[in-house]
Formats: sequence, structure tokens, C-alpha cells
Amino acid sequence: MKAHLFLLATLACTSLSQAEDIRQQPPKDLNGYFPFNPPSSLSEWDVRKEQVRRQILVAEGLWPMPTKTPLNAVVHGKVEGDGFTVEKVYFESAPGFYVTGSLWKPKEIKGKVPGVMFAHGHWKDARLSLTEPDKLRAEIAAGGERFERGGKSIFQSLCVQLARMGCVVWQWDMLSDSDSVQIPREIVHTFAKQRPEMNTEKNWGLFSPQAEAHLQSIMGLQTWNAVRGLDFLLSLPEVDPERTAITGASGGGTQTMLLAAIDDRIKLSFPCVMVSTAMQGGCTCENTSLLRIGTGNVEFAGLFAPKPQGMNTANDWTKEMATKGFPDLQKLYTTYGAKDNVFLLRGEHFPHNYNAVTRSAFYTFVNKHFKLGFPSPVIENDYEPLTKEQLSVWDDKHPAPKAGDPEFERKLLAYLTSDAEKQLSKAEPKVLQQGVETVIGRSYDKAGEVEWTLKDKEDKGDHLAMSGTLTNKTYQEELAVCWLYPKQWNGRVVIWLDDAGKSGISDSKEVKEIVAGGSAVLGVDLLFQGNAEGKQNRVVANPREFAGYTYGYNHALYAQRVHDVLTLTTFLRNTKVGTHPSPKTVHLAAFGEQTGPIAVAARALAGNAIDRAAIDTHGFRFGKLLDYRDPMFLPGGAKYQDLPGMLSLQASLPQWVKGEGKEPKVTAVKWLME
Repeated sequence: MKAHLFLLATLACTSLSQAEDIRQQPPKDLNGYFPFNPPSSLSEWDVRKEQVRRQILVAEGLWPMPTKTPLNAVVHGKVEGDGFTVEKVYFESAPGFYVTGSLWKPKEIKGKVPGVMFAHGHWKDARLSLTEPDKLRAEIAAGGERFERGGKSIFQSLCVQLARMGCVVWQWDMLSDSDSVQIPREIVHTFAKQRPEMNTEKNWGLFSPQAEAHLQSIMGLQTWNAVRGLDFLLSLPEVDPERTAITGASGGGTQTMLLAAIDDRIKLSFPCVMVSTAMQGGCTCENTSLLRIGTGNVEFAGLFAPKPQGMNTANDWTKEMATKGFPDLQKLYTTYGAKDNVFLLRGEHFPHNYNAVTRSAFYTFVNKHFKLGFPSPVIENDYEPLTKEQLSVWDDKHPAPKAGDPEFERKLLAYLTSDAEKQLSKAEPKVLQQGVETVIGRSYDKAGEVEWTLKDKEDKGDHLAMSGTLTNKTYQEELAVCWLYPKQWNGRVVIWLDDAGKSGISDSKEVKEIVAGGSAVLGVDLLFQGNAEGKQNRVVANPREFAGYTYGYNHALYAQRVHDVLTLTTFLRNTKVGTHPSPKTVHLAAFGEQTGPIAVAARALAGNAIDRAAIDTHGFRFGKLLDYRDPMFLPGGAKYQDLPGMLSLQASLPQWVKGEGKEPKVTAVKWLME
């Protein structure tokens, strides 16, 4: 009789359809809307700032920071100009990985002087190229440039003027640009198709699922080059560490705001034509998985507050910044009592640029905040541009490394993987915990406010069968759940995760035994369980096969399902009177090939909110997945010691684990019911 009643109850549980939530909408992409909501207090902002800053570091593979190996900088080929000098530089940001660029200095240096980093964007061969005469004349006619000589290079113009103002300037190459030859342009900026030969469990290449699982990206490499570039700049005895600035436009604006956000050594920032609530950066070098989930470029700029920061608009995606984004930055700076430290140059009548008008605004901003003493506004003077031969780093005495070598690419990522493993092995446990929390994108203490809505309730004699919906009001997420609730309840609830969703309860002899023993069982349809959309991750409508275009703005399905388990747990642990009886203990059970690894992450984040967990991992490893659309794919999943790392975070808690070598001595059900 009891078995019959149990079957009726579980059939009732399967009758409720998949709940709907905001995650069923199409995934967000880089062309979405990215507003910034300024905090009401600095204490509130301190918490948010730490979270977003960590998100940037994790996304770019810099949590923890890689080992800073010797730069082995080579400086040569000094050229003297009118009021300035320029030297050729290359150094190693990692062993064998070269950063190239030009070091500009005042002709005469007295005491400590400001140091400026100049990041360029998507101008091909930017540091070495000159503008075509016809294009330059058109820019002069439009008011964007002033000189037929000096206007030939926006990059040299800025460096020459700053050097004449008494600043040391480090202007370096983006990957694949000018003298940076080790990774080719078709990989750095125009990557379009996955490379089967690079998608291997060992010795993988960039953009592969393995690289994504280890948080290795072009964007991360470029940010690391910027960090090491600042190391190089500050190693110069004449540079004042209290007067360091960074600027750049377009992709250089992206590099500017990110380095300023994560490195406290920068004292002034001026990202151009990139801070916006609209398009966030279209290139593969401006995107990486995890980076902009729940945040965006305006908030990234906000991380630099209250230090001096300027930016500009143009007739591009920044054209609405004066009304959308900048007022919010002003509010943040006002909260700090530093409203005058943030500046916006309106330039919607100009196209996407770093022209003479914008450069003048930067010089004036630097002059003001670094107290250089020049008349304001500061206007450029003309000069004779240097040739490619005068600026190029490589020559017969300083030969270039091999260009576009896929073996170098594999070797570099293998080094970064090994170094990250060493860093994590000696890091404090909280580094691993915070890394996993950031990769999953939610912590238990921020699991949200959850409400229960009863849809159906049936009395089955010795227990009740209840179907309903859990609504996470904080995140606008909904879960279809069912309860099997014994009338002689012992105060224990078992969250039962099944690869088939809540319908798996009807086929489980173990669930029947648990309910008969007096424990309530809570079954659930995790996001997209039971329908076609759950068979693989959805991706954005971008034809280029780059995971970062999707996972840079949206959580992977695996992470979203972990969120669901946290929602269930916080519901059980934060009972409101009249909602449901408060359980004495909460246990978690998951034995499916998908739900087992999901439960591992959920338990790692929930900690002792889950009293016991019985899990079969099936030996799953994120680092073995060969498709970034796999429903179990997780950006960063392998970075923090893969699934064993997540298991280690709960090592001190009661757990029954199968699939990791040594098998448990008792059955899962017996262990759960102890």
C-alpha cells in the first residue's frame, strides 16, 4: 500500500511544468545595455568594489597574480629629437614572452618626473605607422588635427608632447601589432573558428575550451603585459611613483580602464572612446569569459574613484555618455567628496578618435593634477615624426623572436598553467574559495530572497505530495519543485538532484527508502532540465567561435544550475513563519553524471548550511571537456584545482563521495539517514 501511495505522490510531482525565469531570455551580448548604479554609501561601495575588482582579476587569469619573473629589459637605439629622446625597448613579461615598445623621455630630466603609460587600440602597426596624406588633410579640415607633419602619427604626437612637458612615456605594442610578433593577428584580433589541433587535453592553445577552463585569454595576456609594463616604468629611477598615469583610445581605452581598476600604482587615468553603457568592446582582445557578467565598462571606470580620471565621447557607442553613465560616475565621485576629479570631454561631432583635441584635454588634465605648471589649456607643438626604422625594436643585433609560432603559444599557456598551480598550492585557502565563488558567480550569503508558492497538494496517507514554485526575487529566477513530506517527519530534508530533474524521484528506490524513514525529499528541475535547451549551452548570435562573447556576459549553464541549488538551500535555511516548517538538518544527494559535479560546487559554496552531502562525481573534470558548448562547461572550472579543488573546500564537512578513487564503505542512503 505504501509503495502505491508513493507512486501516486511522485506522479503528482511530475505534473508541474518547468518554471519560467529571466534566464530563459536570450543571452546578453556585448551590444547590450550596461548601466552603472552608484552606491548610496562608501561602505556599500567598498564591498561592491572588492567584488568587481576580483571579478576582473579572476576573469583575466590574474587571481592569484602570476609570478613576476625578471624582465630582462633591453634598452637600445637612442634617438634625440627636439626636446625629447626616444629609445627602443623589449622585455619579458613571462619567460620568453616579449613586450615591445618605445620609451620617450624629456631631453633634460631634473629630479623625479611623472611616468605615463600609453596603450594603443586597433590601429594596425600603430607605433610604427604614419597616416596617409589624404586622410590627414581631411582630419585637419575637420578640426581633428593641426599639423601636416606632427599629425601623421597620433601616437608619436602624444609621446613627444608629454616628453616636452617633462614626462617619461612608455608606449608599448598590443599583441600582434608593430614589433609584437609572437602571436599572429588572426589569433589576437580576428579569431573566428576553433582549431581542432589546439583543442587537446594537454598542450592546448588560446581560445580552446581548455584555455577558457584555465582562464587564459588574449585579454588576460595584454593586461599582464600592462602590469609588467608598469613594473618596467617604475623601475626607472627618474619616474615619480606618486605621479603615474595611463591613457589610450578604443582598445587602448579598454586596457587603460582595466589596468587602472586593478593596479593601485596608477594615480591618473584617461580612457578614451570606450567608457559607455552601450557596446563594451567588439574585439576578441577586449573580451574574456566572466568579465562583464553583472557589470560593465562604466563600473570598471568607477573602480578608479576617487583618483583623477578623464574620458571623452565621439560619434560612436560613447555618444550618450553625457546622459547615460557619466552622471553616475559623478555621483560616485561626489560620494567620495571628489566630484571635480572626474572629467568628460564632449566630442560627438568627431568620429572614433584620439585626435589633437582629445590629446589636448589629456595634456591639460595631466598638467592640472600633476602640477606641471604649463599654461592651460595645453596645446601641442609641431615636430618631425620618426621613421619606422628609427622606432622598430628589432635589428641585426637584436633579432626578433620567431613569428606566429603555435608551439610558442602552447608553451606559454603550459607555463602559465604550471605557475598558477604553484601559486595556488601556497596561497591561503580563501584565495581558492574566492576564486571558485567568482567563477560560479554567486556566494551562499548572496543567494537571494526566496519565496515558495504552492501549486498542488495531495494527501497520500503517510505523506503529502506538494508541487510548487520557488521564486528567487533577488535574481528573478524560478524553480519548479516538488516535496515528498512524511506526516511523521523527523526534521530532515534531503535535496535530491537528478539528471532527469524532479521526475527522477519517481524512479528512485533510494528516495522511497528515505521518505519511508521519515525524511522529506525536495526534488527540482534545475535550469533547462528536461528540455532541448538543456542539452548544450546557448551562445550569442555572433558567428565567431569565441567563448568569451557568450560567457563574458552570461553565466554558463553549469554555474546557473549551481545557483539553483543555492536557492534551494537558502530557502530551507531562511524559513519565514508560515512558509514551511524549519528543518533541523539539510542534506544533499546527487548521483548523476551532471548533477554530481553540480552538487560539489554547491556544497563548496554553501558550506555548513548543508549538513551532509552524498555525491557521485563520476571522476568528472572540467579540464577534459573539448567543447565550450557542453552543458558541463565552466569558464575557469579547471583553474582552481578543478573539481578536486571544490571538494577540498568542504573537506572538513561530512561528505560521502564516490568517483574520486577510494569508495565509501556504506551506502549513500544509509549515510544520509544517520
